[in-house]
Amino acid sequence: MTITAEHVLERARTPFRNEPLTDFSRPENRRAQEEALAQVRSELGRTYPLIIAGQHLQNSETFASVNPAQPDQVIGYFSRATLEQVDQAVHAAAEAFEQWKRVPAHERANYLFAAADRLRERRFLFNAWMIYEVAKSWTEADADTAEAIDFLEFYAREMLRLAEAQPLVRIPDEDNELVYIPLGVGAVIPPWNFPGAIMVGMTSASFVAGNTVVLKPSSASPTIAAQFVRILEE
Repeated sequence: MTITAEHVLERARTPFRNEPLTDFSRPENRRAQEEALAQVRSELGRTYPLIIAGQHLQNSETFASVNPAQPDQVIGYFSRATLEQVDQAVHAAAEAFEQWKRVPAHERANYLFAAADRLRERRFLFNAWMIYEVAKSWTEADADTAEAIDFLEFYAREMLRLAEAQPLVRIPDEDNELVYIPLGVGAVIPPWNFPGAIMVGMTSASFVAGNTVVLKPSSASPTIAAQFVRILEE
């Protein structure tokens, strides 16, 4: 489907509402979360690459992300980036910025709306990764995921608002205009304690504004970031 400004603006006209929390007193929600935990359990211990300029790079030096509530349970293995690869990531983001900054605001916002929809579909799975990787309770993990969805929905709407003509004090014989412009490459280094919400919020706010991002998740919660990046790649 072709992304049109009208399509995105129609969605943006619906008022922003915080994502409802899951009621785990309902048997169907408990069952869905248990099934998601079982699915994620079968995916533990996988190896995750670096992603630079769309290329998946596997280094020989890796580190393990483990469940803090069960330290012998490895969530995933991750490549440790070299200084040269960090530079490569920044340069790749700078090159991508030259095109990304020209993408219309409604198209950038649509990526956030689409990511919010995917995150809703995979909510219990996203919860499960947090339950395993940072030992959150079911309700804490679900609230983290809900807040991540909130950021995507809110920032998409805010970008569309900021892309409109901005109010200014009018002065006779002057024709002034206020325009927000992208600035460049941003480094996102989120903490481990809100590995979904803060990571998603910082990342999405940067790129919906026309910037590019180098995402370096916490070493204690990299798998959750990898799951979100997978959504963005899709």
